[in-house]
Amino acid sequence: QVQLVESGGGLVQPGGSLRLSCAASGFAFRDSGMSWYRQSPGNERELVAVINTFGIGTYYADSVKGRFTISRDNAKNTMYLQMNSLKPEDTAVYYCSAKDSWGQGTQVTVSS
Repeated sequence: QVQLVESGGGLVQPGGSLRLSCAASGFAFRDSGMSWYRQSPGNERELVAVINTFGIGTYYADSVKGRFTISRDNAKNTMYLQMNSLKPEDTAVYYCSAKDSWGQGTQVTVSS
């Protein structure tokens, strides 16, 4: 079955950077579009970024455009989210998604 495992979250100061990873298994990774979502307390889960199968086509929410970069390594069945210039409002649990499935999430906290 589809398995998605996020890692790389943590506590970072405003202006700092983190790189999230999503290790995928149980499906044809290279043939699947992949997405990152996030959810903060009291808010609905929101789409952050999307990447197509070849990693050429991407989409970013306006709130992260220019600061976050989504990428993938089809040889490693892994997707990434490079997050730079982090802001306190980026604090959330970040989830990767594919094939209508979700990982368990990784917590990102931006605070001084």
